[in-house]
Amino acid sequence: MSNFYDYAVTKRDGSKLPMSDFKGKVVLVVNTATGCGFTPHYKDLEEIYEAFHDKGLEILDIPCNQFAGQTPGTDDEVHDFCTLNYNTQFDQMTKSDVNGENALDLYKYLKSQKTFAGFGKGPKALMMSTMLKKIDPDYKNNAEIKWNFTKFLIDRDGNVVDRFEPTTNMKTVRAAVEALI
Repeated sequence: MSNFYDYAVTKRDGSKLPMSDFKGKVVLVVNTATGCGFTPHYKDLEEIYEAFHDKGLEILDIPCNQFAGQTPGTDDEVHDFCTLNYNTQFDQMTKSDVNGENALDLYKYLKSQKTFAGFGKGPKALMMSTMLKKIDPDYKNNAEIKWNFTKFLIDRDGNVVDRFEPTTNMKTVRAAVEALI
């Protein structure tokens, strides 16, 4: 049976980053986009990173262009956007798929560990539900990533402990990270 540490992703320079490099750390894995209504999550992600990186947090930023083409540009352009607009210190990986036959094996694993559990309540949740019903009427019944800025939280032992949809308040994400630090 596989675990988080069995996987790897590709860095912007083309080299492989094995998840085993994160043994003993708390990891937040997030599929991102530069032109999405949730793109301001980068600000909160950077604040979380600054608060907890020295205590063992890593953020694994995986840009994805599968949701309405909201991540145009090259990997370097995505990186430049993030550093210029949000002063991110965590690096962005190469743009990758999180759903479908070309999905990263890491994402296949993450989705097998924590499936979709809903968008919660509020206007953003209602907006996402309404939009997704048109795209995939059965969206509630599968583990697929629904949109940009879905986050998976991995503890220091490599266990996938939570999945946060993009509609989740970033204060909730921060509190969950802090509880593991």
